[in-house]
Amino acid sequence: MNLLITTRGSLLHKKGESFLIKTPEKNTEVPITKVESIWIATAAMLSTDVIKSALEHNIDIVFLDEFGDPMGRVWYPKLGSTTLIRRRQLEVAEDEKGLQLVKEWEVQKTGNQIALLKKLKKTRPGQEIPLEKAISEISAFRDDVLHLSGNINHCRQAILGIEGMASRIYFSAIADILPDEWRFAERSRRPAKDPFNATLNYGYGVLYSIVERACILSGLDPYVGILHTDSYNKKSFVFDFIEGFRIHIDEPVVFLFTKRKVREGHFEPFEGGVGLSKEGKALLMNELNAHFDEEVAYRGKNMKIRNTILAEAHALANQLVRGYD
Repeated sequence: MNLLITTRGSLLHKKGESFLIKTPEKNTEVPITKVESIWIATAAMLSTDVIKSALEHNIDIVFLDEFGDPMGRVWYPKLGSTTLIRRRQLEVAEDEKGLQLVKEWEVQKTGNQIALLKKLKKTRPGQEIPLEKAISEISAFRDDVLHLSGNINHCRQAILGIEGMASRIYFSAIADILPDEWRFAERSRRPAKDPFNATLNYGYGVLYSIVERACILSGLDPYVGILHTDSYNKKSFVFDFIEGFRIHIDEPVVFLFTKRKVREGHFEPFEGGVGLSKEGKALLMNELNAHFDEEVAYRGKNMKIRNTILAEAHALANQLVRGYD
């Protein structure tokens, strides 16, 4: 599980083989073996025993900003990867293999979007036609990407443009099926202009942290982008690799709203927009932890969703090395 600390002034201690979280409201013990990451979203204090135990168990401690994005992390530095993976990653970013990888990610992303819209269509009588129209248009955009050829550098802007158009259609369809009080006009990020986007953005921030962790543990360099170009301090490859996994935020967030689990108290004004309150963050994290702990069929065996992301990162790292042998 991912342990999120949202209560200001929380104290984290080690008690036996558990982490003890003390807040003004209650004390909570969580077995160390069940924790994958510790996320700090507010002012909190950690004992050195907590940090040492986290390092020993390869649990990263992540500091999140107000949007849920990782600002920094603490973890064991010797991860056992090879620089050969990073060299292959740099080579791929400049040849036709890079375009092939981007196509695979785009097919995975749009396939997930289409699958969610089809699931929603089954339970939305009277909205079948607009949802089917969105599905058809996203499918056409996916085909446009698949027909591209050549070097990724020659296709980058075309792919980003297609991706942007498909995203607008997808989120417009999502907005139309939400309860009236939660509908939104368009995607908004920093800051979000509405509760749905505030929840989605925080969820994506959580996902960035999970994907970055998977990249580093598998030996992939988070900064060597293929579709997203390199820039100072930008984790471009995380933005690339995350695309196929966004559905693991989209679907839980959509169902939080369509099943009316959210309420006004889960949100608060934030610097010209809307942000999640402490209660909203807790609601979202409970939903995401439950989702990531679900088991799915993966490469012939059952695996928790959270573990499939790391498995995909390892598979890509191995593919990069084998592909050039």
